[in-house]
Amino acid sequence: MTELHDLTPAKGSRRRRKRVARGPGSGKGKTAGRGQDGQKSRSGDNIPAGFEGGQMPLQRRIPKRGFTPPNRVEYYAVNVKQLVELDVTEITPDVLRSRGVIGKRKRPVKILGTGDVEDALQVRAHAFSRSAREKIEGAGGSAELIEG
Repeated sequence: MTELHDLTPAKGSRRRRKRVARGPGSGKGKTAGRGQDGQKSRSGDNIPAGFEGGQMPLQRRIPKRGFTPPNRVEYYAVNVKQLVELDVTEITPDVLRSRGVIGKRKRPVKILGTGDVEDALQVRAHAFSRSAREKIEGAGGSAELIEG
């Protein structure tokens, strides 16, 4: 029976520590694998990412542009012509998701007005463009807003 004091690590699972700067015969003597002189050859060489030796770093030299509003809502955009291609009269975000028109993320859906509608569609979405609403209701359908 194997006792606790008999246990050893699996062969090859443990690697010995590399002992550098222990003479020329070790292959890691003299400079210990750090190359010649310079900042990186010294101890405590933790140079921050983007540091350029005191020169103004690139991320501060380049002008900043634009603004990302913190409360922006990202919609799945679906055109009217995509709704017509579905051959379904009642369209909801769940129908669009199951048919692969929109992704699996829980984002609101906005219907846009590219394309023409002949059939009366009952469309439920979180937002409609003015042209999309006019085309859907002009064909005898309804465009109903979903809250949230």
